[in-house]
Amino acid sequence: MDCLKRIVISFLMIINYGVMAQNIEKSLSNQEESLIKIAACTSKGDLVTLKDALVEGLDSGLTISQINDVLAQLYAYCGFPRSLNAINTFMKIVEERKNNGIIDSQGETAKQLSDGDKYETGRKRLEELTGQMQLKPAPGFGEFNPVIDKFLKEHLFADIFDSDLLSYKDRELATISALSMIEGAEPQLQAHFGIGLHVGISKTEMNELLQIVSDLQKFNTKELSNPAEIEFLKFQLNNDSLINVEHTEKHLIRISEIEIHTEFFEEYITILKEESSASVLKEPGVISIFPLIQKQNPTQIRILEFYKDQDAYKAHIASDHFKHYKTSTLHMVKDLKLIDMYVIDAQTMSSIFKKLK
Repeated sequence: MDCLKRIVISFLMIINYGVMAQNIEKSLSNQEESLIKIAACTSKGDLVTLKDALVEGLDSGLTISQINDVLAQLYAYCGFPRSLNAINTFMKIVEERKNNGIIDSQGETAKQLSDGDKYETGRKRLEELTGQMQLKPAPGFGEFNPVIDKFLKEHLFADIFDSDLLSYKDRELATISALSMIEGAEPQLQAHFGIGLHVGISKTEMNELLQIVSDLQKFNTKELSNPAEIEFLKFQLNNDSLINVEHTEKHLIRISEIEIHTEFFEEYITILKEESSASVLKEPGVISIFPLIQKQNPTQIRILEFYKDQDAYKAHIASDHFKHYKTSTLHMVKDLKLIDMYVIDAQTMSSIFKKLK
């Protein structure tokens, strides 16, 4: 099973997937797109596609030193073997281009940003990246295994990050791209979504990153959406400051099972909230239109629809707000199933909704 499919089966938050629509101007620079592709291909071990990404990076203006810097950083996330394979591939490309008369810029030599206690340097840098206090040692894993806490602070966030060749934003673009290709890295991916947004990756740029990763991974869209996008959706749903998904109250009873294309998620949620709210407020025969989102797969929407009778339902689908919802979201819906239900306990039913008041 594809590693990213496993990630999905085994993330959320904010997401404005409407920014992926074709008419939206891209926000990532050519150099940033190249960093994303280089990191993702390195992590995946796809050296064939990596060659094109490396050439694209050089042509976009990335220096040899900058690309070498990101490839060195990636060893901390996807291991020495894939990092070394990528570096060897890069070395050959630079030599081939030189033989063909293309002289790429070596770029500046990395400057050391700090000195002194490396553990303290790494701890403070991690506070910059996360915007959160970092205890010494790190609670949990750092107390249980002090050696890994030392490596994390002194080597990754002091030695590797102690270079001015790449910005924190550049490094997080690369890290998120690499982690998106690794099976079982959901906790780290979730953490770096937060770091990425904190150091300046916008929602639009994050969505563009996820689309690039999705294209490189070649997902089976008939079965699953890009799992990294699903993880980001989960991250957003778990962070109220990023997205606010509210559930609005919703003898015809039906459960609507709806799957939404990830790129339209936030736009669809906004329209759905408007329609469900208007239906309950304006239509006496609409007892409930109650939208829900699956925790494990946020693109899966379920709506509990409760109408007084068939006439109430006919009036509902003839309403202006329902027609607006239907026509506006038709292209956003990947799959739709309408399941009519029978009431088991009619006597208790009348008291259920009263208790919410």
